[in-house]
Amino acid sequence: MKLLVTGGAGFIGSNFILYWMKKYPQDQIVNLDSLTYAGNLENLKEIEKNPNYSFIHGDICDLDVVERSMVGVDWVVHFAAESHVDRSIKEPSPFVMTNVIGTHFLLDASLKNRVKKFHHISTDEVYGSLNLSDQSKFNERTNYNPRSPYSASKAGSDHLVRAYNKTYGLPITITNCSNNFGPYQFPEKFIPLAITNILENKKVPVYGDGLYVRDWLYVLDHCHAIDLVLNKGKVGETYLVGGMTNDISNLEVIKKILKIMGKDEGFIEHVKDRLGHDRRYAVDWSKIKNELGWRPLHNFDEWLEKTVEWYKANEKWWKDVKTGAYQEYYKEQYGS
Repeated sequence: MKLLVTGGAGFIGSNFILYWMKKYPQDQIVNLDSLTYAGNLENLKEIEKNPNYSFIHGDICDLDVVERSMVGVDWVVHFAAESHVDRSIKEPSPFVMTNVIGTHFLLDASLKNRVKKFHHISTDEVYGSLNLSDQSKFNERTNYNPRSPYSASKAGSDHLVRAYNKTYGLPITITNCSNNFGPYQFPEKFIPLAITNILENKKVPVYGDGLYVRDWLYVLDHCHAIDLVLNKGKVGETYLVGGMTNDISNLEVIKKILKIMGKDEGFIEHVKDRLGHDRRYAVDWSKIKNELGWRPLHNFDEWLEKTVEWYKANEKWWKDVKTGAYQEYYKEQYGS
């Protein structure tokens, strides 16, 4: 089996490649990544010399590169995306180009090369925002209601993927996942930002009142879900993947991290809220559980602690990525 993994140098993509090559060592993987600020080949050091792994430095918006990468591929696993909501608010254009146009080019090339399966990784954010006051959750029948340029661009890509199945018969599956956490996550995202700031003895910026709720999914549980969908999922179907059974606010997450790291709540710094901030996400993952037997195996508190330990043990990795252009972005986003 030969897989093309797009965005394989990013957080979830690199974890998926490591997971897949360990579980299916006989398979070949081609990693297509443009190595934007969030892509890091250091994530894949342990398998870079594996004869069944190859890397192509290229953009999914470059049709020639996409078509060259697709030769002989059986399955496409599409992670490549601009994914940070804050950045999408500042500059939406790269999100439309990568998430919509890039996905379109991949779909066209997949059709042309007759790939046997195209799996698209998307987000629960396409469904909009839930109220704090009720217990409702997103499911596969929830209407789309994206509220940021990021989620709108991902919604557009979801619709394109489904259209290629219905119109052209391309065999597709989609997973809409909740917020991932774990090793190799770029420290602009909430959990690694908090951990690395505390390690640097800096305050942790918390938007608004901090009562925003996210559904947290450990990255290896997400990789396992994609594995099951690729091997057992029904063509044309969407599966929601989440990790939490109970709501937990961003403020509570920060307090848990501070407790793990032996710090007090003086590290919390409330900052001006971002535009259009979704209040609550919650995911009903009963479909993938009932049809494919998946459930999250990594409990949040235990694996949050292990994630803290990973960042402590890999200081060079995160310090290398928290330099240069990231510092300028951070100052602009949160203040000095």
